[in-house]
Amino acid sequence: MALLCSVACSMSQHETHSLPANGNIWRTEQLLDLGYGSRAIRALLDSGSLIRLRHGCYLRASIWNEQSPVVRSRQLIYAHAHGTRTTSTGGFVYSHTSSARLHRLFLWDVDDLVHLLQQVRPSNERHGKDVRCHTRPFAEHEVITLGGLRTTSLERTAADCAMMLNYRQALIVMDHALRLGADTQVLQAMSLSLDGRRGIRTFRRVLETADRRSESPGETLSRELILRLKIKPPEPQFEVVTRIGRHRLDFGWKEEKLALEFDGKTKYFDYKPTAEVLFEERRREKALVEAGWRIIRVEWKDLFREQEFKNRVLGALVSPPR
Repeated sequence: MALLCSVACSMSQHETHSLPANGNIWRTEQLLDLGYGSRAIRALLDSGSLIRLRHGCYLRASIWNEQSPVVRSRQLIYAHAHGTRTTSTGGFVYSHTSSARLHRLFLWDVDDLVHLLQQVRPSNERHGKDVRCHTRPFAEHEVITLGGLRTTSLERTAADCAMMLNYRQALIVMDHALRLGADTQVLQAMSLSLDGRRGIRTFRRVLETADRRSESPGETLSRELILRLKIKPPEPQFEVVTRIGRHRLDFGWKEEKLALEFDGKTKYFDYKPTAEVLFEERRREKALVEAGWRIIRVEWKDLFREQEFKNRVLGALVSPPR
């Protein structure tokens, strides 16, 4: 009995599943240096106190649990950088959708793989299964530093994404890149220099149809659907004056006095209390209706019920305003 007590009393706090007081992200060797053996690390993982983000890199679980999916995707990039001891003088740069995440560009329905741009392609085993390497040549003026990490410029990122993703995914990225100030002349020059490259047709098509006025992925997909269904194009971010002031509609058909508004979750749940946002939206809509405007509201699910969407919009367009 005394022996059992002695063993129990000699156990370190690491064996009782206690994480270090300082820090939130660690490499395996860092935990080993702090006195955590492989059994202690496994116990911390099993208890849910620690999250393994990738081979050899761990994060405090309470941090991960509080992060949104968008932030978690960026966290995986920083985990890669921390796990590989990447610095601003590293031999590769983050690219494609990883760079898009570092630039805070909108992404839709893409995976969480870490994308790297290198001069020479290594084996995938060297970097791990969660990493994809690309070797298209790049110049130093196409590389910037964001959050301490070397990544491709806004224009190079938009171009690379356009050549890797499908059309709608690429259009979302390009719309947002233009909104953030991407140089169209630089992008056009890139598209002209890449004849024969895989994805160049998508890149050029996206450049032709992108619109910096789009403020969300939902607005981009709504515009794309309207054009693809050959519906009369509306004016994006159309301004209307009512008795309570100026209002910007996501899309407006001036002659028909018809508005289309995309109702995404972010619109109602970010930045302001929900009750306040809903009150302001009802007040705005009442003023628009009083001014003779009709409003079609669409949600994410409506963008994938294309015939129903088409019938709603066409039906409203042919109905005379009141």
